[in-house]
Amino acid sequence: MVSLQFSSAVITSVAYSSSRCRRGMIRATINMPKLQPGRLSLNLPARDLVLQEVLDMGVGLTAATTSNLEKKYEPSTNGIFPSVSDVSDPSVIAKLHAIMEAVADRVEMHKNIGEQRDNWNHLLLTSINAITLTAATMAGIAATSVGGPLVALKLSSTLMYLAATGMLVVMNKIQPSQLVEEQRNAARLFKQLHGQIQRTLSCGTPTSTDVEEVMEKVLSLDKAFPLPLLGAMLDKFPKTVEPAVWWPEHRRRQDRQSGRTDGNGWSVELEEEMREVVGVLKRKDTEDYLRLGKIALKVNRMLAISGPLLTGLAACGTAFVGSSHGPWAATLGVVAGAMASVVNTMEHGGQMGMVFEMYRSNAGFFRMMEETIESNLNERDVGRRENGELFETKVALQLGRSLSGLKDLAASSYSSSKKGEAIEEFASKLF
Repeated sequence: MVSLQFSSAVITSVAYSSSRCRRGMIRATINMPKLQPGRLSLNLPARDLVLQEVLDMGVGLTAATTSNLEKKYEPSTNGIFPSVSDVSDPSVIAKLHAIMEAVADRVEMHKNIGEQRDNWNHLLLTSINAITLTAATMAGIAATSVGGPLVALKLSSTLMYLAATGMLVVMNKIQPSQLVEEQRNAARLFKQLHGQIQRTLSCGTPTSTDVEEVMEKVLSLDKAFPLPLLGAMLDKFPKTVEPAVWWPEHRRRQDRQSGRTDGNGWSVELEEEMREVVGVLKRKDTEDYLRLGKIALKVNRMLAISGPLLTGLAACGTAFVGSSHGPWAATLGVVAGAMASVVNTMEHGGQMGMVFEMYRSNAGFFRMMEETIESNLNERDVGRRENGELFETKVALQLGRSLSGLKDLAASSYSSSKKGEAIEEFASKLF
């Protein structure tokens, strides 16, 4: 009996505390039945009675809460709806989850295809070098042979050189090492996008604008790093070297007003610092990597032309072995074949296509940073920008610098421009 009275008192205090925590939203009185001694049936244990009372109280509280929430989100008489910014549209969340699944699938696709094309590079390099060296050996043997074996060795060497020439043309056209680097970059960037979608779902309130932006990013990455080889493959030997672009075009913002106020972590000093950083990125980092990309492209183009040319000359040389020009033809067949193996190893063993793509991607990374900074600076409404302190931290980390190092870079760039001197320091410490 004492335990029943104690339970009734506890439940009454819980109900009273719950009604006070509602701060006026739920105003309901709960009349607890008085438990009298000797009135309880033996078939109803005391604990069951307590649980039943708690359940009844929970049902009452749930009904009261539901009715209050319905009243809270009812439209007002003047046609203005209350703010419900903390409630996300279920369809938007479903779309983001669908996009996130597609992005995760693309990560696996680019990873698997990258591994496959890396195998292509190794297998084709090994096979072509083996064929070329075997043909050179057979050409040398044919030059010292007389009688029947001469024709067989000469014909075999010529056919092997022709096969190596055709395989080299195809390999130099598709540049497997460059394709591998494209797939690596695509997998890494899709992983970043996957993380961004997860943060939006967990920390923010997604909207239809977020869905559109994510879709644009996915399509831009698909365009920048195509999977097919026929038709959609990027030109491996472009006429002009441009930074890689894998992000959607930034939406045009209105021009800044002359008068502004500090806010959202931004200040006049921070804006000047970001402008100096953009200047250094344009004058030093982007320009330097484009210059290196042009050099890598020239070397790769020269090697891509030299390899098939040498194997073709070697095939012509072995075809004339045994004729009046036999010694010179045999020498051409053997030497050109050996040189073709060296050139092929330098081009594909040294992965010159990958080097060119790496420089092009780095230049694209700096170009993206420039556009991101300028997009924030060109937004006249400071409240619509990304938080200034957070943005400064992100820029510093992307450049491999501390916040003080970033400020020192901006100060050095400003003093150099005042003196009319070119700054020698690069903005990035990572590449």
